[in-house]
Amino acid sequence: MGTVVKLKNQINNSYFQLKNSVEEKLLLVEEKIKSKLSSEVELANKMTAYHIDTGGKRLRALLTLGAARLCGYKKGSRDINLAACVELIHAATLMHDDVIDDGQIRRGKKTLNKIWNNQSSILLGDYLLSRCFEMIVDDGNIEILKLLSATSSRIAQGEILQLQHKGEIDMLEETYLKIITDKTAALFSASTKVGAILAEVDTKKKEALEFYGRNLGLTFQIADDTLDYNSDLKIFGKKIGQDFYEGKITLPIILLFQKINDDEKKLIKDIFSSEDRKNNDLDYILKLIKKYKIIAECYKKAQHYIDLASSSLSIFKDCKEKDILNNLTSFSISRNF
Repeated sequence: MGTVVKLKNQINNSYFQLKNSVEEKLLLVEEKIKSKLSSEVELANKMTAYHIDTGGKRLRALLTLGAARLCGYKKGSRDINLAACVELIHAATLMHDDVIDDGQIRRGKKTLNKIWNNQSSILLGDYLLSRCFEMIVDDGNIEILKLLSATSSRIAQGEILQLQHKGEIDMLEETYLKIITDKTAALFSASTKVGAILAEVDTKKKEALEFYGRNLGLTFQIADDTLDYNSDLKIFGKKIGQDFYEGKITLPIILLFQKINDDEKKLIKDIFSSEDRKNNDLDYILKLIKKYKIIAECYKKAQHYIDLASSSLSIFKDCKEKDILNNLTSFSISRNF
């Protein structure tokens, strides 16, 4: 038990190492977000204040700050402004996600659409995106403008692709990877590349950090989707089954469907085609996942992307900043918050 706790602490420390290394700048990112979301509309202020109060890991902002630091950026506060931008894009997509998925709880609190309504949540997400792009235009770097504009487009396309395949129990693994590459990994990738662009490093280093971010994002999403079906999740303190009850087809279900027999396939098809999935349906799925050792297989696939992310950092000289980003790959797969 002591070894497990020690390992878990090391994993979580990798996140806090990054956070502590840029703590002063992260505080300024928070202030920047608050100031940019100030509105003359009372409802908008109430909703943004509630959203900010729900917190979050600020991982994408940290990646921008950390990548800029690794590349030697020291020219001012552009990293703060652009770290705030990637967080605003992320926040907007979460608001839209909760409407699409009829989300009720996020980060342990009621979602904006649950407290107010879907219309207000969609419009607030649009407001966040608008403020974000005002900030990018003010920054004045056309490469960053093109990157974050394209990233926002990819995220939206990922959402549409997921809707297109909703309930498709025999979804191809390739399709799933395309969805999470667009929905999640694209913004991770942009977050790290922005830091490199700010520091004006060469193309190879920009591409290395872009590749690192993409593979970190893939690891992060695969791990998140796997946690949803891990019946040992008391370790992580996260409620399981959310994706299942929303009818999302993620990697654990895709891999499970490839292995089960015809009778089990029929039962799973019936479960996911139903309007409402019940607790005993989840219990049955979890039993099959254990039977076919799906959790281990998911983590094995995630490990592949961890290895790719780590190897991409080899272009940088050894330093504390490189070690922190390298260690962060373990946090992405084994975090407990």
